[in-house]
Amino acid sequence: MAQAASKPMTKTQLVAALADEMGSDKKTAAAALDAISAIVSRTVAEGGAVTLPGIGKVACRARPERQVRNPQTQEMMTKPADKVVKVTIAKALKDSVNA
Repeated sequence: MAQAASKPMTKTQLVAALADEMGSDKKTAAAALDAISAIVSRTVAEGGAVTLPGIGKVACRARPERQVRNPQTQEMMTKPADKVVKVTIAKALKDSVNA
């Protein structure tokens, strides 16, 4: 199922494609997708990481307190420490896109 680069696949389209790939019904595919989403969200929120083989690694990392500039006023201000979700793309996916 090819998608235009400017229009991402919706959840409904992803569930349909997943059901087709699994040889299953949409209800089972939706449950599988929701379960994967819940596991990734819970694990990353707890500070862990999840590797999705062939896709990449989703992880949470802490960012320290830092100085940032307000682009409208050019004023420097301190942004408090926070956490950010980082996705590292697998080499196999990069290679398939550039093939």
